[in-house]
Amino acid sequence: MTDDASQRPAESATGDPDVVRIDARSRYVIRVDGVTAGFSAFEEEPGRVVFTHTVVKPEFEGMGIGSRLAKAALDDVVARGLVIVPVCPFIHAYLRRHSEYAASVVEPRF
Repeated sequence: MTDDASQRPAESATGDPDVVRIDARSRYVIRVDGVTAGFSAFEEEPGRVVFTHTVVKPEFEGMGIGSRLAKAALDDVVARGLVIVPVCPFIHAYLRRHSEYAASVVEPRF
């Protein structure tokens, strides 16, 4: 995966963001016009997905990219019948605002 966001400003983004799960890297990646805009890292455990960290590149902030990434990732986890464990503060905050995921969330154990 190339990282060429610095070569293309966010203002030129015209396409819908595309979110893909990359199991080999344990992350969901969001791309805008083919440029990586951010990712959400996870650890998959039996029956659950632990979200550990989410990043949106500065040039893509304020565009709703993080929310689109979170929704796509969480929808994928739920569709696969797994439980969401929100260690990542961004994912945790997103879940507080979106009660539709409540039945699929387990609070992290520290």
